[in-house]
Amino acid sequence: MGASLDDAVRALANGALVAYPTDTLVGLAARATDRRAIERLARTKRRADRQPISVAVSSLDEVEPLGRLSPAGRRFVRRRLPGPFTLLLRPSPRARRTLAPAVAGGRAIGVRVPDHPVARALAARAGPITATSANRHGAPPARTVAEARATFGTEVAVYLDAGPVGSGHPSTLVDLTGAIPRAVVRR
Repeated sequence: MGASLDDAVRALANGALVAYPTDTLVGLAARATDRRAIERLARTKRRADRQPISVAVSSLDEVEPLGRLSPAGRRFVRRRLPGPFTLLLRPSPRARRTLAPAVAGGRAIGVRVPDHPVARALAARAGPITATSANRHGAPPARTVAEARATFGTEVAVYLDAGPVGSGHPSTLVDLTGAIPRAVVRR
């Protein structure tokens, strides 16, 4: 029998990592408020400590407390989320106080509301979680939970396999730090 949502929530509460399905790719979760878990995530992915890490939340109501939105940004959020977008926002004072520095310590914070019930349920029960792809830095992202397991093995405590993930493509970055939303081209 596979891991349950309860198993994943317990693992995150203990500072462990969880692979989970999203509407785009397989995500790798740590509690976004747990600095040590975020450091573990960076080591596991083999990425630079200063590289920003996005956060996933469960609902639209959780977006604005984390980042500032212009009126056009609010309209974008209401029309397009949940969905395959990572919003770049100016971090709110609350985000800077409560989230780990690798999540909210820079000039922008990445926020997702995935259009996947398991991803949103995990974020609802565990608090904001990281929304980074399940891969080693520079390697292709996992498109299935089995691929994530083959990459990370026991470095990840729980693998939530809830069937197929979404599109198999990374989320679209949308910069909402200014007055007008604009798509950001990934390099």
